[in-house]
Amino acid sequence: MISGTWFKRLLATSAAAAVLSSGALAEQKYIIATASTGGTFYPVGVGIATIASLKLAKDHKMTFSAISSAGSGENIDMMDKGEVNFSIIQGLFGSMAWQGKATYEGRAKKNLRSVTMLWQNVEHFTVTSDIAKTGNIMDLKNLYGQPFSISERNSGSRVSGEVIMDGLGIDYTKMNIQYLGYTPSATAMQDRKIKGMNTPAGDPVSAVTNTFASMGGDKIRVLDFTAEDVEKANSAYPVWVPYTIKAGTYPGQKQDINTIAQPNLLVVTEDTPEEVVYLLTKTIYENLPFLNSVHQATKSMALEKAIGGLPAPLHKGALRYYQEQGLTIPERLILN
Repeated sequence: MISGTWFKRLLATSAAAAVLSSGALAEQKYIIATASTGGTFYPVGVGIATIASLKLAKDHKMTFSAISSAGSGENIDMMDKGEVNFSIIQGLFGSMAWQGKATYEGRAKKNLRSVTMLWQNVEHFTVTSDIAKTGNIMDLKNLYGQPFSISERNSGSRVSGEVIMDGLGIDYTKMNIQYLGYTPSATAMQDRKIKGMNTPAGDPVSAVTNTFASMGGDKIRVLDFTAEDVEKANSAYPVWVPYTIKAGTYPGQKQDINTIAQPNLLVVTEDTPEEVVYLLTKTIYENLPFLNSVHQATKSMALEKAIGGLPAPLHKGALRYYQEQGLTIPERLILN
């Protein structure tokens, strides 16, 4: 993952691009909503905004910036209100929003459009060793009566955590639930104020890395899922697949972690100009090495994977780019 020094340079470069492009000719400014700074959405969002501004500011007078947020839920709300233009969200949340289910019962977001699948959102249910009696996800039941951070109230992480636990028959209402972002969750865990945290993101997750480094690999555990657990977790929304976090991904992690993952997406509203979405999509896929330098989670990104797992139809701008590249687009992703 990108170092703190380089990340600061990314922020500075993004800001500089906006300043340099603002002159006599009017520029178009676009905002990408991400999530809390301790996860993966934020650094990748900043990376996308940076490369897009650098490539599009001069000739197309477009600049992009990324902002932190509570995650998927707040991002969709902000797009509805016109406060942001693009959002990075979980596949689960995208499916709920498009279909009008769960959180969006009776208010389906039919203006939602997909731009691209980004990378897999890896579930990290991290608990202290005294809670991890077996190392299996069902150890979450040992948190009944104990403080557990399920992530921020309006985040996709909270919703996905609840959906998974509902499927597994784990009653999270019996826990002493805390609603903390990733970095505050990691701090609270290191300070022994909570016994576990829910921080899904592309691995490695900085909040989890910091907790392993501070507490030691023998003091905490990211819980495993069996094949049966995966099936149960998918009972309501079949979006998760088995995922292995290789040993050594985190400091002191001596063995593989067999967890689950779902796709993360870049989405936009249908009224965003076609040319803007086309150019952003093109810029992302013509500059993947740059994004790979921002966070290793993006190393799984590839053009041939761009439309995998998308819950909502493609925006016309993204559709045009993929058709130019020769991708076969499923009918469900095309709206006339």
